[in-house]
Amino acid sequence: MHVVLTGPTASGKSALAVELALHPALAGSVDLLSMDSAQVYRGLDIGTAKPGHAIRAAIPHHLIDLIDPQESFSAARFREEALARCAQIRAKKRQALFVGGTLLYGRALEGGLSELPPSDPALREAIAAEAARSGWPTLHAQLAHSDPDTAARLAPRDAQRISRALEVLRMTGKPLSDWHAKAARWQAEKVHWISLEPRDRTWLHHRIRMRLERMLADGLIEEVRGLIARPAMHARLPSMRAVGYRQCVQWLAEGAGEVSVLHDRILAATRQFAKRQLTWLRSMPDREVYACDTPSELRRALDALRKGLDLARDAGPGR
Repeated sequence: MHVVLTGPTASGKSALAVELALHPALAGSVDLLSMDSAQVYRGLDIGTAKPGHAIRAAIPHHLIDLIDPQESFSAARFREEALARCAQIRAKKRQALFVGGTLLYGRALEGGLSELPPSDPALREAIAAEAARSGWPTLHAQLAHSDPDTAARLAPRDAQRISRALEVLRMTGKPLSDWHAKAARWQAEKVHWISLEPRDRTWLHHRIRMRLERMLADGLIEEVRGLIARPAMHARLPSMRAVGYRQCVQWLAEGAGEVSVLHDRILAATRQFAKRQLTWLRSMPDREVYACDTPSELRRALDALRKGLDLARDAGPGR
């Protein structure tokens, strides 16, 4: 069994996981595994709120800095890496806790994703060029005509997912929803979901704003400038389409005007991202929910995590 601490962005997942891992009762026996699709990239540090060197020195972290930002990373590869790391952690008689908000990776860990056809770079470039001419909302409308089920769960400007859905449709002639409906499941893994979710959405919005302002003060713009200046880097890479990075790349391409414009764009995109995460979480009835904006609930969440880790240790892998 695997224990996953999840929730929308800025809900305090990482801080609670660190508090748990440093708890004296656990005697430093917990390793943290990132379930974040942007933290896998080397060099994406500030905009992903990647844990700092001091925390990573105190607590073993995994599934961070796996690949260069010019590369791609899939949910299938996440599952492969995650299960391998869990086996290593258990062999050392330690406990593994997944932490992050990339719920697609969590589904992959459970074994519930279909085996989709591989990506076609030429077709992906053609779709990107079409979007540059017509806009992503137009392509979203095209997708809605041929694959209404997939389009219904995507925002009209969700470039990465609209592109992938159209790519699969045009490459195979079958909608992405059909591929998912006929999912060839991996061997199932039991996952115990513990989710931090706010009772008051304005609390989360305030946290998102404060974190964004820290990122900008810490050098997010300079980080993105350095990344985009590397050979083979461009705006359409998955790493540069992550929330915060995508808006910063676009702002730089427009001539880097007022920072307030960039601030507002990232803020709006992050709030939308959090809304999508909460929508997905509400579709998971088996999760344990604790209010991240209520201190007494966070105490309960810590207790639930400790109990979950004990159950996972006793149950063993995959049970």
